[in-house]
Amino acid sequence: MTETPDYSSLIDAETWGFIRATDEYYPPDAIGRSIAEQRAIYDAMCRRFFQGYPPGVVAEDRMLGKVPVRMYRSGGAAAGHASSGMGQVLYLHGGGFVVGGLHSHDDVCAELCQRTGFDLVSADYRLAPEHRHPAAYDDALAVAEALLAKGGPLLLVGDSAGGNLAAALALTLRGRVTGQVLIYPGLSGNIAAGSYVTHAKAPMLTTEDAIFYREARGGAGDWRAEPLIAADFSGVAPALVVVAECDPVCDDGRDYVARIVAAGGRARWVEEAGLVHGYLRARATVSRARASFERIVDGVLRLMAGGEP
Repeated sequence: MTETPDYSSLIDAETWGFIRATDEYYPPDAIGRSIAEQRAIYDAMCRRFFQGYPPGVVAEDRMLGKVPVRMYRSGGAAAGHASSGMGQVLYLHGGGFVVGGLHSHDDVCAELCQRTGFDLVSADYRLAPEHRHPAAYDDALAVAEALLAKGGPLLLVGDSAGGNLAAALALTLRGRVTGQVLIYPGLSGNIAAGSYVTHAKAPMLTTEDAIFYREARGGAGDWRAEPLIAADFSGVAPALVVVAECDPVCDDGRDYVARIVAAGGRARWVEEAGLVHGYLRARATVSRARASFERIVDGVLRLMAGGEP
């Protein structure tokens, strides 16, 4: 029998403060609520952590590939992170395919745009359970194809469920995208092994939560929903995969990197000690999350420039 990790020692005081603040808005039992209630409380939580736009960033809502998107543009990258501005980032938000949208990761996208200097597009893909697989994948692919048609490098970035979509797109668009940055992605690994067992009761996301989101979305047995079961990883774009240690989906990112490397590709896995699922919202208040966001920004810049993950 696997013992539950001692989160009181693994997780520092700053991160516990973030967890408690999150629980005030999005309680651990949220998956027991109706879908409408889940979305309402998730939206309220996102408003609680919203940090606004950095100076110089502007955004515009429009349709792209028949999908609603928000397009971000910055006057330039922040000091110390100069960018040529050439290339585009497609950001795919988290939320278990059930909650979230253009609003939920608005400030994350704006900051990533400003810090890198790259134009960034956030896709408002359809949500489950009203729209089951492959709806979200189809929408993400439609936006990616529209961006590729414009020419220039395209980098895929996604967190949690969005990391799943980014990985599926990287497999689909091999040879056509420049790279991928996945942040604590849920890639539908073995629910009965590894981190799904060790961190089954982790703060912020439990294995029970992960199962709920999988079942709500559907797509079991389809690699577009479960990227880890894809038969061929050759030619997949270079990947930086950043995961949280205290997270049931932690091993999914490690296993994805291993498959790319085994197929002769370039990929790097970074496990962030003591962090929890959803820590992007804590990047302004938690030192470990801030340092991880720096690594993510650097990874985007390196990959867009054709460097190592």
